[in-house]
Amino acid sequence: MRKALLRAAVLAVLVGTMPAPMPAVAAEDCAAIAARAAAAWRAKSVVPGLAGIDAATAACVQKTLVLDLEFDLGRAVGYKVGLTGKAMQERLGVDHPIAGVLLPRMLLDPGTSVPAGYAARPLVEADLIAVIGDAGVNEAKTPAEMLAHLSALRPFIELADLALPPDEKPTAASITAVNVGARLGVLGDPIAIDPGMADRLATMTVSLTDGSGKVLVEAPGTSILGHPLNAVIWLARDLALRGETLRPGQLVSLGAFGPPAQPVPGGTVTVRYDGLSAAPVALSVRFE
Repeated sequence: MRKALLRAAVLAVLVGTMPAPMPAVAAEDCAAIAARAAAAWRAKSVVPGLAGIDAATAACVQKTLVLDLEFDLGRAVGYKVGLTGKAMQERLGVDHPIAGVLLPRMLLDPGTSVPAGYAARPLVEADLIAVIGDAGVNEAKTPAEMLAHLSALRPFIELADLALPPDEKPTAASITAVNVGARLGVLGDPIAIDPGMADRLATMTVSLTDGSGKVLVEAPGTSILGHPLNAVIWLARDLALRGETLRPGQLVSLGAFGPPAQPVPGGTVTVRYDGLSAAPVALSVRFE
């Protein structure tokens, strides 16, 4: 009880003192929605009533929600980029990605077993993490330029949560409000950067397979905004509009290569990146 009261008091101060620009919404509206979202996150339940939320309110809710979750999950270590596929953008009527925030205790080591019911609406996605090397990422305009300012890539299986009711049509704003579904993810070992990797990122094939070897999802590198590193370029520009920058050491989840899969109790899912490196690159997760 004392921890909950302390969290509420700190959040009230932070929400009241956030620097401009802030969304033009009543602070209590944003705070109330964020409190509902945080309670739902902890209870592994959906957040109803967000279908009509506007972009400004959604941004405020996400920021307040992340501040709340940091009490349990640690300070932010990076970002995730969502809506990076053309089909999903068209479905939601937008022409751009959206961004959420990654917290350290969301990230799991290889070999970690995860409950199949880890979330309200669990989704397993083939993803990839870019590790920011230096501040030059904020000025990069092409994938090749961006690659020069990264310190590594890391295999990533995102274990997302579409924490919205199945009977409510999702929108870009409602997904933004629930932190773009950030929940968990299995993070693989770093892959060293080499000069030819920019081309290979575009031409590689990324797949998700189950324990029997059945292919669940298969997509080209270009399925993310025409090139996976375009996700980092977009994110840097989006952060600049908010007066923020990407910093060395931060992690950026680039988005889903193809549609998500569903976790199966007792099952295993493996992501493979064929054509990315000379040696095979793969990462697995087992569901309890």
